[in-house]
Parts: sequence; C-alpha cells; structure tokens
Amino acid sequence: MQAGDFVTLALGKEVFAMPVAYVREILDYRAPFKIPEGPDYLLGLIDVRGRGTPMIDLRARLGLAPTVPDGATRILVLDVPVNGRLLGLGLVADRVIEVVSFTAEEIEGAPEIGVAWHSDYIAGVVRREDGFVVLFDLPQLLTGSETLLATT
Repeated sequence: MQAGDFVTLALGKEVFAMPVAYVREILDYRAPFKIPEGPDYLLGLIDVRGRGTPMIDLRARLGLAPTVPDGATRILVLDVPVNGRLLGLGLVADRVIEVVSFTAEEIEGAPEIGVAWHSDYIAGVVRREDGFVVLFDLPQLLTGSETLLATT
C-alpha cells in the first residue's frame, strides 16, 4: 500500500482506515430505504444529493456483531474504482476518528498467521501506541471472493 492520507474509523474498539481519495463525503447516520429480499450486508438505499446510493453494513461484511446506530454513527460515501468504473456507495461506521497521514515505512503488509482467514481485504497495518490500524483494500473488500457487489 502506498503512503498517503487516510480516514480512520472505528467499529467497536477496532480501528480501520481507507484512503481519503475514495471518500466523497461523510454524513450523519440516517435510516435507509429497505430493499425487499436484499442481502444482509445491504442495509438499503439512501438519497445522496439526488442519487440513490446503496448503503453497506461494514460490520456485517467483516463478520462483526451488529450494533444499534447512535449519535456517533456515520456514513462514509465512497467512490471506489472497480473494474474500470466508479462504484458509489455508503459504508456505515460506528464513528469516524480523523484524517491521518501514513508513510510507506509505517505501513506493514497484512499479517500471515498460518491458517486460512479472510485477509484479502487488508492492504496493510500500521502500528500505533494504542494498537493497530488496519488499512482496507476497498476494491477487494467490496468485490472479494464472496462477490459482495456485482461488478459487471
């Protein structure tokens, strides 16, 4: 993963980050319009500046326990390049922490633990005094082996 500016966000006590370049805007949480028989990770649609935008439950995508949105819950509206086109969507995070710069020297590769696990969405990790920040590979997170979103 290249050095640069990242938006850090929290899911429970865990901290994740994604490149600022993918983030169009950050919104306060609002309930989506439910899509009948949609998959568990697809919370529904929200209106973002006149466009219907799919809202993805990041907790469900990562296999984390669900939580009830509160005053700190945010929607990160993203434009992610996938297969030659821009995929616009909203990801729900428990809270957004900050924008931070990471140097190439700070970014370590995804850890190998010797057993199979879904780490293909991890672009790297950064050590901090209070723990680690996991850097998302957003195109892989959104279109990984489970084919979260159609890319055709």
